[in-house]
Amino acid sequence: MNAAQLLPVFVVGLAGSIHCAGMCGGIVTAMSTTAKPRVPASAVIPITSARASVLPHILSYNAGRIGSYMMAGALAGGLAGGARNMAAVAGVQLSFYWLANAMLVALGLHLMNAWRGLAVLEQGGRVLWRRISPAMKPLMPADTAPKSFALGALWGWLPCGMVYSALTTAMLSGSAADGAAMMLAFGLGTLPMLTGLGLLGARLQHAMQRRPVRIACGLLVLAFGVIGLARAAGGVTPEWMNMLCLTPHP
Repeated sequence: MNAAQLLPVFVVGLAGSIHCAGMCGGIVTAMSTTAKPRVPASAVIPITSARASVLPHILSYNAGRIGSYMMAGALAGGLAGGARNMAAVAGVQLSFYWLANAMLVALGLHLMNAWRGLAVLEQGGRVLWRRISPAMKPLMPADTAPKSFALGALWGWLPCGMVYSALTTAMLSGSAADGAAMMLAFGLGTLPMLTGLGLLGARLQHAMQRRPVRIACGLLVLAFGVIGLARAAGGVTPEWMNMLCLTPHP
């Protein structure tokens, strides 16, 4: 899998990260607050210095989160790839392809607040989350980089429709390594937003929840899904369209 194939996945992560602003913004902002150095009230610390002290914790949190995405991608790509090879049925592969692109359409509509169907999938993931979430308590406050990393690693398993959409695409990668690579590209796409939330806090969070921003990002993700569905239906065949599709055609 080359960089050109991973670029659309990165773009979807970047556009979809406005969803992260609502779901993960609170914990990232809280973590950046607890990570700030304790100084006397009379002391004056430059804003740039305060942000620099928080950055290692934010990056550690995101490294743990993206690491969990990669682990999930490896599991999805490896298990689904093995099942696909055993089945060796083109119809099964094509069904997965339709599902992956339909999930992108659902994500685009979800980002625009036009349809909330992905919330149903998130409910299914809460069974696993109820078992994982108690392990977060000893990590709070996340005032060290190792604790931030561990917190991010746990938070990466939070039920999230956007992550499920990306994992559906990773299922079609064909191998554990490619599935992990796709989720790495997706996670790196979300990194600018979550790093910015840690540094700028509520100001960026509120800006990203504005309706025009959500609609623009949702339309971009929706377009990827529609193009993929059109190619599956045989309506879009030019080779250059491969650059605009997240999933390899079976």
